[in-house]
Amino acid sequence: MPKFHGAFGCVPGSESHAGQVFCCVGALSIANKLQLLDVDQLAWWLCERQLPSGGLNGRPEKLPDVCYSWWVLASLKIIGRAHWLDKNSLVRFYFSPPKTRKPGDLLIDQGTWWTHFIHFLVWLDCRY
Repeated sequence: MPKFHGAFGCVPGSESHAGQVFCCVGALSIANKLQLLDVDQLAWWLCERQLPSGGLNGRPEKLPDVCYSWWVLASLKIIGRAHWLDKNSLVRFYFSPPKTRKPGDLLIDQGTWWTHFIHFLVWLDCRY
């Protein structure tokens, strides 16, 4: 069951997360049940994941990360609202030199580099 803002958490009462939203939206799409969603409310929540830096976070008050570009944009694409996101700002974020980002922003050259890089490539493919 979606929350008041249209998004989903892992269990009832838990915080909504973009990765869980993608799983739920994908499952509803496969089942031809997207009409059960308040699409505009969910799209608003997903677009709120875009921060002033242009990057995306997976839940409120978290830092942007490359993998969230996949979870958020793929969800928006499924519900037909990908055009609501500022894609140019997001592209600038991911291609900007690291010193122009705020300290703590997670980039594709940290941690699980290959996983994030693959998410980023798929995101680039989904943009249009």
